[in-house]
Amino acid sequence: MQDLQPTHRPVISATGLFTPAESITNEELVASFNSFVERHNQRHAEAIEAGEVEALHPSSVEFIEKASGIKARHVMSKEPILDPEIMAPRWDERPDDQLSIMAEIGVIAARQALERAGRKPEDVDAVLCAASNMQRAYPAMAIEIQEALGIEGFGFDMNVACSSATFGIQTAADYVRAGNAKSVLVVSPEITSGHLNWRDRDSHFIFGDVATAVLVEDEAIAPKEHWEILGTKLKTVFSNNIRNNFGFLNRAHPESAGAADKLFVQEGRKVFKEVVPMVAQMIVDEASKLQIDPANIRRLWLHQANAGMNRLIAQRVLGHEADEDESPTVLDTYGNTSSAGSIIAFHQHSDDLEPGDTGLICSFGAGYSAGTVFVRKVA
Repeated sequence: MQDLQPTHRPVISATGLFTPAESITNEELVASFNSFVERHNQRHAEAIEAGEVEALHPSSVEFIEKASGIKARHVMSKEPILDPEIMAPRWDERPDDQLSIMAEIGVIAARQALERAGRKPEDVDAVLCAASNMQRAYPAMAIEIQEALGIEGFGFDMNVACSSATFGIQTAADYVRAGNAKSVLVVSPEITSGHLNWRDRDSHFIFGDVATAVLVEDEAIAPKEHWEILGTKLKTVFSNNIRNNFGFLNRAHPESAGAADKLFVQEGRKVFKEVVPMVAQMIVDEASKLQIDPANIRRLWLHQANAGMNRLIAQRVLGHEADEDESPTVLDTYGNTSSAGSIIAFHQHSDDLEPGDTGLICSFGAGYSAGTVFVRKVA
């Protein structure tokens, strides 16, 4: 008789969220940016008059909200960002024997997820740190988080830009399915304020800081209330339309002359035009494979990058314009938090769903990269 292999079904047991105490409103951001623009134009008045330097143009609250839907964003270092002479986050460099800032906020989110699941650190087998911007090349932030929490097993970092969390969830789910782990933490500390060019009118308003954690476990040990992972799908297509060239192989400081590409840059209109149909079709195709009618998806927790993109993707998937209940928004108060955005939306807007309800966690971003996680509530 053939031995039957045990079936391991991955579920989401709980999520955690760390939100920085400080927040920057659009009004504050515009005041700072416009002060910078005025100083720049005054300092270079003669060169601008001679056509040697291009004059900068002020921003406005109306422009920001129309372009993105963002009204505020949380940050780890508010005062230096709003200082027209600095316009970048600043914090003291920590010695090697202290917890790094990314690990610190990741640990806070992870502990909340563990507490919500009634789980102890020793119950966890692995930690994946999935985020857009890593504080250093090595040692891995995941291993530092693992050490701070007191978790045995293993950890590693992974970066797929704004899709890092969903790619991390599939990776964790695959470990569970294969029987290589029973409990995996996917932690996404996103200090995106550090890679943003706060002096660029077209993008200075986009990003905010946050940390999320998702506990993926074997259904056999999951708490009574959890989310069954029905299926996941990942996709990447190379594109230069969202890029950041800063790294240890180049020496240019992000603020040095001619180093604008060492910070976040994008071709926003091209991204919108190319990503929306790709992601919408990916969702519909995967739903069909899972025998899920897209029109019956109870809630979409989409990547929080741009209100217009989310509105159009939801409409193409559901067949009608989604309301706030069907596709909740956290973009207005958090800004774009890269891979953490869809997880924040899920964390804050999932408790009210009924057992049997089906939902979708979806991310998309640089790469291009896109990830879908179809889930069903179980209680």
